[in-house]
This record gives sequence, structure tokens and C-alpha cells, in this order.
Amino acid sequence: MATFDYDLFVIGAGSGGVRAARIAAGHGAKVAIAEEYRVGGTCVIRGCVPKKLFVYASRFRGEFEDATGFGWSFAAPDGGPRFDWAALIANKDREIDRLEKAYRATLERARVEIIASRAVVDGAHAIRLLKDGRQLTARHILVATGGWPMLPDIPGIEHAITSNEAFHLERLPGSILILGGGYIAVEFAGIFNGLGVETTLVYRGERILRGFDDDLRDDLSAAMAKRGVRIITAVNVARIEAHKRTSAPVGRRVFLTDGRQLDVDAVMIATGRAPNTRGLGLEQAGVRLGARGEIIVDASSRSSVPSIYAVGDVTDRANLTPVAIREGHAFADSVFGGRPWSVDHDLVPTAVFSEPEIGTVGLAEAAARSSFRKIDIYKTRFRPMKYTLGGRDERMLMKLVVDSDSERVIGCHVLGPDAAEIVQMAAIAMRMGARKSDFDATMALHPSAAEELVTLREKWLPPKPAAE
Repeated sequence: MATFDYDLFVIGAGSGGVRAARIAAGHGAKVAIAEEYRVGGTCVIRGCVPKKLFVYASRFRGEFEDATGFGWSFAAPDGGPRFDWAALIANKDREIDRLEKAYRATLERARVEIIASRAVVDGAHAIRLLKDGRQLTARHILVATGGWPMLPDIPGIEHAITSNEAFHLERLPGSILILGGGYIAVEFAGIFNGLGVETTLVYRGERILRGFDDDLRDDLSAAMAKRGVRIITAVNVARIEAHKRTSAPVGRRVFLTDGRQLDVDAVMIATGRAPNTRGLGLEQAGVRLGARGEIIVDASSRSSVPSIYAVGDVTDRANLTPVAIREGHAFADSVFGGRPWSVDHDLVPTAVFSEPEIGTVGLAEAAARSSFRKIDIYKTRFRPMKYTLGGRDERMLMKLVVDSDSERVIGCHVLGPDAAEIVQMAAIAMRMGARKSDFDATMALHPSAAEELVTLREKWLPPKPAAE
């Protein structure tokens, strides 16, 4: 039998890779993990965690405004609270440092060897470290390198930033143009807008958040516009130029495909992320890649090379941190723990930390109509109690999509405060096959916004066309 340096070598110390390494080591495997940047990966270092901290920071502006309706006043010299961008960045960095140390400690306690180097695949069982050129061998290789921001082929793209750089800006821009209409674009539009930045969102499609329920898309667009975000759809950026401005050391002039030009302090590209497989030596090793560069894997996360596996965004299945963690855990249990299982990628709840927030699980209405014989829709829009005294003109949306034949709830969509928290609980019920009658039989928790999900009684009917 061949001998190897390691039982498992993991490339990429993000959420999926760290979980796989730790669990495999717990099963008795000799494990090493290579990371060229910082332990923790995109989510911890430059994704979900710092983004959510920024979201919290951006929401305080509205919270302070609401507070006056509840009797609070602020006695700062200028009549209101002040925001310090540098303080936010410093405090965010301190928290990320703490989390990275925690991730390292977790690996060290599990006796996983951490290698600070870029690693590439050099064969079915071989890995090469670019830092010193060493070649190592492993019985199994796991690729968990995540995704990377995609940059469109636009003249002047070097004058733009991505979400990676947005977490490290030295100063808060006075104005920004964000190109894109997905998760990252709408979340950063809410962040910058909430921090007082004049924000413009440009999207080539007709409606933002492609793939989400249409009511969520429309209601979010309206809410963002009401908050002051300028949304321009069905248009793309033609080119970007450096342009001197009084409000920024170096501004940007953006030319749109409809002939308009906009002068802003900064441009952010948020047109999606691609699997981070470039330069890893995968194709030379015989690993089959898809059209976007994703590693093609089976249900057990095994690639076309039996000894090489992949988990997380690099596989382009369901690109969410909890999914990567579960895939990594399933891989380690299956290969090293003698307990084979695979991840079910259906009914995965997700949130968009936009302003207002979105939580969703299951099928959108349009997808349900194309998959089921008949569906019923239950939905309501209302003003959350929190805004009654504060005076903000905000509406919350709650919507259930139900299969008429089985009465099973197949979609739950919420827009408004704490939407993610609400949908996480709804996802449990839906995973268990809950029917609409189960929702109806559940006692309401009053006063709460979530109680609306169990008090929806009337089916929504589309408006009749106007008589000729």
C-alpha cells in the first residue's frame, strides 16, 4: 500500500475547508491545511461577517431617527449623533482578528497542521507549495478555495473596487455607483446609503435580485428608492474614467450604455463571484471543470479524480457559508468517519441583508407555478409596530406559497425587520413537511411581526383585468 505525507490535504482555510479538516482530524486522520491569505476564508475575513457588521452600522441612522418618536433626544453639539468611518474600520478589524485567532485555535486543538502558502494540485495525490516549492503527498485532497469577485470587461475597470476593497477604504466616499443587482450589490447599496453616501445602483437587468420571488424584488426596489437609493435598470456601464472632484482625492466619471454619464467619488463592481480555481493545476491533474470554472462533483463532493474532492463555492452548487460547512462535515464523516452522508441542497434558507432585509426559503411563486399543478398564495403587507411612533413609512411583506394538492408550504418569503430570523424558524417547519393547516393551528405570538405567518387566512387572488 502506498504511503503518503498526509491522509488529507485541504487547500483553502475557509468555512468548508476548516470544518472538513477539523472533523477529519477528529476521526484520526493526519491533516494539513494550506491558506495563502488568512484563516477564516471569505465569510469571516471579507464577506458575511464584516458585511453584517457594516449593515448594523448603517442601520443606526434610521434607529436614531425612530428613537425621537419614542421620546429620545440627542444632545450632540451639532444636534445629532456623529459617525466615524475610521472607528468602524478599526473595530471591524479587531473583531476579524479575534475570529481568525479563534479559527486557528480550533485547527490547532484538532492537531491540524496549518501551512501559510498558496498550494496547487500537482497530481492525483500530490500538492506543491508555491512559497518554497515543496511537494507533498496526500491520500485525499480537498479543494475549498471558494469564489472570487468577477470583473466585467469594461474599459477603465481598474478604477473600480470590489467588495474585497470596500472593507478597507481609508475614507468614506461622498457618492458611489454600484454595478450589479444581486446579493452583494443591494447589500452594499443599503450600507453606503445608510451611512449617508449618495448611492446609485446600476443593473443591466429589468429588476434587481434575479431568481428571487417577484414580490420581494419589487417591494425591495420600492423601499430602497424611498430611502434615497437611485436605481437604474436595463442599463450597463460602458466605461469608467478617473475624474478630479472636490469631494474626493480622485473621483470617477462613469459612462452608461444609454449615453448618460455620472460623476461619483467611487465605483464598486458587484456583478457576481466565480469559483476560485484559476491556477490551481486542476485540469492538468484531470479534474473536470464546468463552464464557470467550477469543480464538477457528485453528491459525495468527489471530483472526476477519485482522490480529489471539493466543497463550498468552488463547486458552484449552493454558494452559502452554512452549505460549505455542512458539505465539509459530510465529506469528513463519509471518507474518514465511516458514516457516509450527503448534503440536501433543497429548502436552503437564505437572507439578503439589504435595507429592508429579506429572508426566504423554498420556491418563488413563478417557480412554483411552473413545477406544481396548482398553487395557493397567501400574503400580507403591513406597517411594523416599531415604525408607528417613529413615523417611518415602511411596509413589511410576508408571503406563503402553498401546493394546493398536498397543502404543503413550499415557499416562505419575508421582507422587513428581522426577516432572516423569522425565516430560519419557518425553514424548520417546511423541512418537516408542514402544511398550511399546521401554520394555521399554531398559536400566534403577539405582538410580533412573525405572527402574521400563522394568521394568514385569505388566499390572494390576482386582480381581474379592467373591463374594456
